[in-house]
Amino acid sequence: MAEVILKNVSKSYDGKSKSVIDVNLSINDKEFVVLVGPSGCGKSTTLRMVAGLEEISEGEIFIDGKLINEVAPKDRDIAMVFQNYALYPHMTVYENMAFGLKLRKYSKEEIKTRVTDAAKILDLTEYLDRKPKTLSGGQRQRVAVGRAIVRKPKVFLFDEPLSNLDAKLRVQMRTEISKLHKRLDATIIYVTHDQVEAMTMGTKIVVMKDGIVQQVGSPLALYNNPVNKFVAGFIGSPSMNFIEVEVFESNGIKLKLINTDVILDLSESYKTKIKDFFGKTLCLGIRPEEVMINPGKGNNLPIKVNIDLIEPMGYESFIYFMIGKEQFTGRVTSSNINKDEQVNTLYFNSDKLYFFDKGSQKLI
Repeated sequence: MAEVILKNVSKSYDGKSKSVIDVNLSINDKEFVVLVGPSGCGKSTTLRMVAGLEEISEGEIFIDGKLINEVAPKDRDIAMVFQNYALYPHMTVYENMAFGLKLRKYSKEEIKTRVTDAAKILDLTEYLDRKPKTLSGGQRQRVAVGRAIVRKPKVFLFDEPLSNLDAKLRVQMRTEISKLHKRLDATIIYVTHDQVEAMTMGTKIVVMKDGIVQQVGSPLALYNNPVNKFVAGFIGSPSMNFIEVEVFESNGIKLKLINTDVILDLSESYKTKIKDFFGKTLCLGIRPEEVMINPGKGNNLPIKVNIDLIEPMGYESFIYFMIGKEQFTGRVTSSNINKDEQVNTLYFNSDKLYFFDKGSQKLI
């Protein structure tokens, strides 16, 4: 396998505006890197430039120390798995998996060995003589992955491979691809718009917006320490709650929630962080899982609310309520909810508050 390095990589289709802007990224050997972001953020374009399916407008891409800007896709030693499987309907599973090896003039014995080994890894042995139309969506995707495995490339590229599957199959395939990564010790670059896929699969996540890399890090690093409001709202499910607050000092640090009469007392631990913002407006963020029905230990902030809706999810429930003009979501343990009682006070975990600059939207 190999290291992949992108240096100041940009893409422009019209020579004026750029869909990918100055991407600098280092992907280590055997890493599982996920490019994630909303539709149109440039993640698939970035992947296709690595694959050679899109021309690089500016910058350089290296695979295993070799500059590959002018190298044809077939000579980059990569294998790509697409969203729509791209299987040949008239060929059997075996023939689909073997096709690329035949084009490269491998011997029949080598092809058989590689296809058989890949089929065992992916639990496809009993389907080798079948046509794709007789397989389920998950099985077809495994065939597409198997076709990549037999190549034994330096880098695997996955372009939203699970988006056509139903929810249960997506979970199953997430697990299978993660196990496959560990088994093959492969370098994988994986594109998705689903942050749950990113959080559960990647060893490193690259969050993109409007063609620009916003933050790179481990899943927990991005979850706990987002650099800006966009990353904070994109990573985590349900997404982080936001509301504008005015910061002032009156017998301690206070927050007045804009468009409400609610005033929160902050602990002195926040004074150093936000002392330069007294009299100014900031954006306050709190994750749904830090909203509590019952006060926990520590400095928890009580909020008077009316709960509009409770969605039971089994062990957990989602609760929805308004603060001023903003809808908030709480993620609470279902056993803490007594439906015979009217809940009118919730609590914010004051140790898990985030503050963002209103202008730059950067984390303070």
